[in-house]
Amino acid sequence: RAADGEPIWRTERDEIPSWPTPTVAEVDGKAELVTQATKFIRGYDPRTGQELWRLGPNSEVTTPTPIVAHGLVYVTNGYRGIQPIYAIRLGGKGDLTLPEGQDSSEFLAWTKKRGGPYTPTPLVYGDHLYSVTNNGVLTCFDAKTGASVYQQRIGDQGGAYSASPVAADGKIYLAMEDGEVNVVKAGPAYQLLSRNPIGEVLMATPAISEGVVYVRSMQHVFAIGAQVKP
Repeated sequence: RAADGEPIWRTERDEIPSWPTPTVAEVDGKAELVTQATKFIRGYDPRTGQELWRLGPNSEVTTPTPIVAHGLVYVTNGYRGIQPIYAIRLGGKGDLTLPEGQDSSEFLAWTKKRGGPYTPTPLVYGDHLYSVTNNGVLTCFDAKTGASVYQQRIGDQGGAYSASPVAADGKIYLAMEDGEVNVVKAGPAYQLLSRNPIGEVLMATPAISEGVVYVRSMQHVFAIGAQVKP
């Protein structure tokens, strides 16, 4: 309980350690808790801890957090071997794992066997899903169908990316470990709008609030926005 810290339920899982943050989504007024790990991606009833569904296969190491948009939960992973992208419809029961050769089902809107990012969590903005790999390749998908829209190495040079992409005002912000925030126009055509050197290593995902982009580097926090007149 949040009020006093007393456990309400505990559900054992036959899993190895994983890094993604759980995500809560709603379907037909009911909440589902979505977790992912190496053996299975799972949906739970957050009131009781009961497992509702599971889905595999998955990467050996899982890092990106599941995200919710368009009535779907997007789960991605990019560790070598299996690098899946799953667009999951909520409300499933039992084992949702697809038969060999099948890429969709009643509870899987679309799937990809390869192309998932290793560290950065993907972004859904408007009708598109944006995914950036650790070496700086940005891929844009139709979020509802999974159709590939474009794939482009950011700034034609790539780079190292651990931070997740964020978006506002029709722009995608991508923080590079080498100390640069690249800005890409949102939409079906790739366009690099600007490259903004910060001068320090960037590992954390930028945050956006009320017209200000907050960027945390190794030694400073930067607040970037239009100057406010007194």
